[in-house]
Amino acid sequence: MRRLISKQLRLPITRRSFTVTSAHRGIRQIPDSDIVNFPGAVRSRFTTELNFHRPQDDPAMPTYRYINSEGVIVDTSRELDIDEAKARKMYKDMVTTSVMDMIMYESQRQGRISFYMVSAGEEGIAVGSAAALDKDDVIYSQYREQGTLMYRGYTLDEFMSQLFANKNDYGKGRNMPVHYMSERLRLYPISSTLATQIPHAVGAAYALKMESSPNIVVCYFGEGAASEGDFHAALNIAATRDCPVVFICRNNGYAISTPTLEQYKGDGIASRGIGYGIETIRVDGNDIMAVYAVTQAAREIALKQQKPVLIEAMSYRVSHHSTSDDSFAYRAKVDVEEWKRRDNPITRFRKWLETKEWWSSDEELSFRTQVRKDILKAFSKAEREKKPPVGDIFSDVFKEPTPELREQSEQLKEILRKYPEEYELGEYDKSL
Repeated sequence: MRRLISKQLRLPITRRSFTVTSAHRGIRQIPDSDIVNFPGAVRSRFTTELNFHRPQDDPAMPTYRYINSEGVIVDTSRELDIDEAKARKMYKDMVTTSVMDMIMYESQRQGRISFYMVSAGEEGIAVGSAAALDKDDVIYSQYREQGTLMYRGYTLDEFMSQLFANKNDYGKGRNMPVHYMSERLRLYPISSTLATQIPHAVGAAYALKMESSPNIVVCYFGEGAASEGDFHAALNIAATRDCPVVFICRNNGYAISTPTLEQYKGDGIASRGIGYGIETIRVDGNDIMAVYAVTQAAREIALKQQKPVLIEAMSYRVSHHSTSDDSFAYRAKVDVEEWKRRDNPITRFRKWLETKEWWSSDEELSFRTQVRKDILKAFSKAEREKKPPVGDIFSDVFKEPTPELREQSEQLKEILRKYPEEYELGEYDKSL
């Protein structure tokens, strides 16, 4: 406790926009002033017009774009620091994510894994944002950030070990597929429970602030998660405590089967950031370069000004929500196919690369062939690995096993000894 207090005392008070004294003076009402100085509405002018503010009277927040659907730069006012090597890596990671998604989706349909969620149509958001981050920035993600992990160095073997829940899975087989984690890459475990990562990310960002860290926290979620109470609590805390966190909302049009028009009436998720006093931007999520640019700028604000930023990345979920979903039950297949044809983030970026002569059709065919082989090799290897030890179900609950856990472990041993023909233990790494 003494150490924690000493760290708190070292926080520079200049990071706050007011002191206790100035805040106290700020709530005083000057006689005959035409500005309201109530604590809850500072600098609001008095008026004699009884008018309600109608949301439809305000224009929708614009969506930033750097290249159009033909791969042509439309923002000529800036030049991004993306050289050939970086651009090729970004493209390859998008393609690898896409190919892996297709293979794993089909493997679930074959019964070889239990569950999967693809990120088709949203690869540009994941890879573009990851490319703009520092390698030591902390990540709290949801379940369509395969591209983010891939860009940071999560290997195909690591992906497959988690998906097959084998003995090399960092989560020891305790979680569903696509719930990745990596201490090495500063990725916190993904949770099935919607939006729980958002307040956790804010807490982590506040911890980095207390430590005067040179890094920030990045938190990914979908627009459906923004309907949860955790979202609102997290944004309010982040704003009032000036936490260095960048929120990245993937607005792909659907919260499972619920379209956005049935989720909210306001101007998307971006308008909520403004309501909480957070600097906010909306970006074309199918434009990987725009995503890169806004994430880079947002990170600069979060780090240098020590405050939160909200990015709403607009996209379209061309895939089913998961392998448990049939999206054609609630939307027309022709609409999905139209989106695939009209505005694919991979195709758009490839067009730009080809105009720079940084990619070619021959390379495309060669790379896709090779990456498919690499994924299938990792797939086959992970599928053959043994499952984590049965005894792992008792570990990591407490630092040292409690008497109750030891008793339960002995009971399980007795059951396995008494009924060996009922349990196939050969697929597990070790005995209990």
